[in-house]
Amino acid sequence: MAGKNNPWGGGGSGDEPGSDGPSGDGAGGGGDGGSGGPRNPWLPGGGEPGKRRSASIEDIFKTRGPEGPRRAGGGGGGPAFRLPERPDGKSWLPFIIGGAALVWVAVTSFHFVQPGEEAVVTWFGGKYSHELQSGTNITAPYPIHMVEKENVTQIRSEEVPGTNTEKLILTADQNLVDLSYLIRWNISDLALFKYQLNDPRNALLEIGESAMRAAVARQDLDSVLTGAGRAEIEQDVRNAMQARLDAYRSGISVQGIEINKVDPPGRVEEAFKDVSSAEQDADAAINRSRAVAQQTLARAQGDASEFNDIYEEYKLAPEVTRRRLYYETMEQILSKTDKTIVEGGNVTPYLPLPELKRRAQQAPQPQQGE
Repeated sequence: MAGKNNPWGGGGSGDEPGSDGPSGDGAGGGGDGGSGGPRNPWLPGGGEPGKRRSASIEDIFKTRGPEGPRRAGGGGGGPAFRLPERPDGKSWLPFIIGGAALVWVAVTSFHFVQPGEEAVVTWFGGKYSHELQSGTNITAPYPIHMVEKENVTQIRSEEVPGTNTEKLILTADQNLVDLSYLIRWNISDLALFKYQLNDPRNALLEIGESAMRAAVARQDLDSVLTGAGRAEIEQDVRNAMQARLDAYRSGISVQGIEINKVDPPGRVEEAFKDVSSAEQDADAAINRSRAVAQQTLARAQGDASEFNDIYEEYKLAPEVTRRRLYYETMEQILSKTDKTIVEGGNVTPYLPLPELKRRAQQAPQPQQGE
């Protein structure tokens, strides 16, 4: 089209070389510096034809301001951002990059392992390399060497089953109990713990459940519920778990097993409570009967011994002994009844009949048939 410039060349269709139109690029058709070749808008305006220079990092920063790239030649905005330069005019950028690299190497290559901790080193977080000792250790920088540390003296706990979960286990006498227990463990070898088993915690729980079922299956219901066999169960479970974990080379040490709860299944819990209450009542009645029997036996033995002593005295003085026994017997009988003693003579006796009648009415009446 006539009257338009072609930014890639001297003229467009309808433009003749040398024309000096209103939108021309200068005399001679608007070439670069008088050349008739195409104009490249990305080359510097005053450069020699055919010479190109790639933009450096400094050039990029020189032409960028805080708000983005700036056009050469101004056009508003603040001053262009420039990196600080050394006194000899060279850039500090290599020193900045080198210093950052040194800091990165120092931070990621030195590791301090606390007492009670163990640390393992892997290549790029995958293949096992070696273990670190307690104290300060040096490794290759991250991510060439990656370090994992764990406190191997910390006692960890796993509750089986979880909260509000029922776990039914069969006893030796074919009964079910709802049992929960606690596993206390720690890491004995960090390298084995990290890389021998895919999921060490899950393996620990499964081995614990298997060992607990085997131990409870050797005890009857009463010994499990009353706690008589609880210590034996806990010891058997710990020994069985440790033997199996050592065979798997798991790097786990079982410190102890603690049974928290042993109850009958929820559906029959009320019936078990009734049976337990009846057994307790029966035991209480038996204990009361035994106490009464012991008291009665002791009293009978005392009476027999007393009778033997009286008989010995009776053989020595029969009349005196007979009279004394009569007096003692009457004393026991009369002490429990209302009585009026009337002496002989001319004194008119007074009988408290109203009082005697009132006492007779208050006395319990004998039941019919007695």
